[in-house]
Amino acid sequence: MDWLDDGLSEANDFIWGPYLLIPLLLAAGLYLTVMLRGLQFRKLGPALHLALIQRKETDPRVQGDITHYQALTTALAATIGVGNIAGVATAFFLGGPGALFWMWVTGLLGMATKYSEAFLGVRFRLTDASGLMSGGPQRYLRHIPARWGIHWGMVLGVFFAIAGAIAAFGIGNGVQANTVANSADDRWGIPTWLTGLVLVLVAGAVILGGIKVIGRVTAAVVPVMAVGYVLGATALLALNVGELPGAFRLIFTDAFTGTDAVVGGFAGAGIMTAIRYGVARGIFSNESGLGTGGIAAAAAKSTHPTRQGLVSMTQTFLDTLVVVTFTGLTIVVTGVWDTGDEALEGATMTLAAFEEGLGGWATHLVVLAIVFFAVSTLIGWSYYGDRCVESLFGIRHFFSIGRFDLNTTTVYRLAFVVMIYIGATADLGLVWTFSDAANGMMALPNLVGLFVLAPLVARETRRYLQDPEGEIRRAQKDM
Repeated sequence: MDWLDDGLSEANDFIWGPYLLIPLLLAAGLYLTVMLRGLQFRKLGPALHLALIQRKETDPRVQGDITHYQALTTALAATIGVGNIAGVATAFFLGGPGALFWMWVTGLLGMATKYSEAFLGVRFRLTDASGLMSGGPQRYLRHIPARWGIHWGMVLGVFFAIAGAIAAFGIGNGVQANTVANSADDRWGIPTWLTGLVLVLVAGAVILGGIKVIGRVTAAVVPVMAVGYVLGATALLALNVGELPGAFRLIFTDAFTGTDAVVGGFAGAGIMTAIRYGVARGIFSNESGLGTGGIAAAAAKSTHPTRQGLVSMTQTFLDTLVVVTFTGLTIVVTGVWDTGDEALEGATMTLAAFEEGLGGWATHLVVLAIVFFAVSTLIGWSYYGDRCVESLFGIRHFFSIGRFDLNTTTVYRLAFVVMIYIGATADLGLVWTFSDAANGMMALPNLVGLFVLAPLVARETRRYLQDPEGEIRRAQKDM
């Protein structure tokens, strides 16, 4: 399989190089931040209150399949995955500690991107043949106006749906299952095939239940797993509080010098590597720019796209500015990133950090976090792939046995569940490489759409903030 790995690596070098996705992602986040007048900074407090305190809409005019809190936890379930543990460590290994700074930049700008994706997901959602909401880039990209006799929006929407249905097997499936299986084997001596089988049974039971079951499960699991992991990291940092000033100094310094990035040659190459892996792993973690946030948001019971957009943008804040930050700081303060041990890559580096900072028992906490993070991500991403397949083929029924209905989305879910086992026993390097390429193929059409549709998002957001009740009444007529 070396030829495939080499081919994907070359594709990634171009997709995630200095001339394509990295500038596009940063430019989109900056452009949307300006268009929305820094909404992610001005409205973060109300957004967190709406997401975490209010939790659900009480307006009788609300439409949707799940509460906006369940939509948030579904998106968090898909993003707070091994990217927060293994992805951060991989960014450090390849890009040095300065990569964390660029993950922060990606997260701050990505909040505006995530807001816009969620806004558009709700704004252009529709009800599919099975009575469920369907929305996201595969839907809203189709509203890009035609030019020169070509319906560019349709082309981009179909391209995204194909890329999303395929990418779900990488970022949302193979990477998660593979990291869990290898971590459990390394720390607990559990064979990868057995871990794969357990993951199939546990995740499969939820995935086959559809979005309403997924929403209930993620609402219960996500808060517990995220808070538990952060508390463990907080204890580690408290024991190493004297190292924190130096850690922040190193992160900021390395972000602009790149001297600690694992590249040869010159400082400029190190800076570019820090930016590349910081942005790439930041997107892997919070998914701002991929468009997936719009898919989860479209299922939410929401009276107006702006309200769900505010809820959804908190996902990027919680994922990158909170969970990723804690992981990154534990790696820096314990010094495990700078041991010279090439075996410390991915999840093993984070495991080593917790072992160094809290003792051997803490590695069990990290492995447990990996299991919960990965299973929740598997569940969330199965829904994303499901909605992409639905937009491509519709709901085509093949046959029914009792309450079991075999249709296009059920076939996809079954294939997704089978791939969990395959991912658990695959080569980690190839899985990561595939995921980066697949993410890029999703992000490209979505970013084009965000640039084109940004004026609509900004205009309708301003109207809502000026007259919420009037805009809710108008939105009810349009949606």
